[in-house]
Amino acid sequence: MFRPMRRSKQALSAQETKALLSTEKRGILAVNGDEGYPFAIPVNYYYDDAQGKIFIHGGKAGHKVDALKRDDKVCFTVYGNEAFEEGDWAPYLHSVIVFGRCKLVADAGQTEDRVRELALKYYPTKEEAEAEIVKGIHAVQLYEITIEHMTGKRIHEK
Repeated sequence: MFRPMRRSKQALSAQETKALLSTEKRGILAVNGDEGYPFAIPVNYYYDDAQGKIFIHGGKAGHKVDALKRDDKVCFTVYGNEAFEEGDWAPYLHSVIVFGRCKLVADAGQTEDRVRELALKYYPTKEEAEAEIVKGIHAVQLYEITIEHMTGKRIHEK
């Protein structure tokens, strides 16, 4: 169903792929938007390796919500680990592409628990994360991506 990586010699191991997904802070979520146009947006996320899921938070209404209600298939991309070799102008980096199904989570308890995990990845202290959750959890929609296919790749932009 999913295409094999064309340049398989550049493939990251499963461990390297999961490590990048765990450590990077931002990714791009692509959905099937209005009138069949792709809609891709940068998002903060939390990766749960044990469950094979990615969690994203956002608003309860808008383009992303409407698109996911029509079609739950998504693509999620993360890239990082940029490095330069001496004398080379083009960076080396790693990327991960995930294909999966995204659902809107309705359970308030699960939403708060997952948003807490997500917040702890970004806020400098637990206290700051908790204060933000108390202030805004009522307006948060949690999105859960179940990973169906995932590949990682080494890239040299030259």
